[in-house]
Amino acid sequence: MAATSSASAAVALVSLSFPASTSCSRVSASRHHGPRPFRAATIRCSSASSPNVSQGAPAPAPPKPQIELEFVGPKPEADGSYPVDRAEAASGEKLLRDIMNENKIELYAAYGKVMNCGGGGSCGTCIVEVLPNLQIIDGKELLNERTNTENRYLKKKPESWRLACQTIVGNKENSGKVVVQRLPQWKK
Repeated sequence: MAATSSASAAVALVSLSFPASTSCSRVSASRHHGPRPFRAATIRCSSASSPNVSQGAPAPAPPKPQIELEFVGPKPEADGSYPVDRAEAASGEKLLRDIMNENKIELYAAYGKVMNCGGGGSCGTCIVEVLPNLQIIDGKELLNERTNTENRYLKKKPESWRLACQTIVGNKENSGKVVVQRLPQWKK
């Protein structure tokens, strides 16, 4: 009986389970057509995914940092309040001009509507003012530094004035809120 139990222990069936995207095939070592003695077969498997990747649900990507934007209108309404448009954008991915255009927020005065350069930085008609807000991070810190083009067109204007076509919102790592005055009025 001991000999029988050791012989049955030597023959074991192994069941392997593979994900649905895996294909397996059995490859035999020889092509013998008579009575088959016991022999091992090689099983080859391939998968569309990397073998080091867990087959569970993929981990969700962390959310991209977002920048909240408030665009204050250039003129007060009848009740004295200024109209405010709101938008949101992924940090570091878009220019202020593009965000305003996508959200149909008026950027240009009458002259700028006709004479703007389409975002090339050669006309200076897309001027906005970044207003300070009461949050921990000031809105100016959520924007790129002034470019050479901005310094050329805005050299006698306040530091808070920017060209929307040159201003990148965020840096792909920060988030916060930026308040923008559309069509700022020159104050001496």
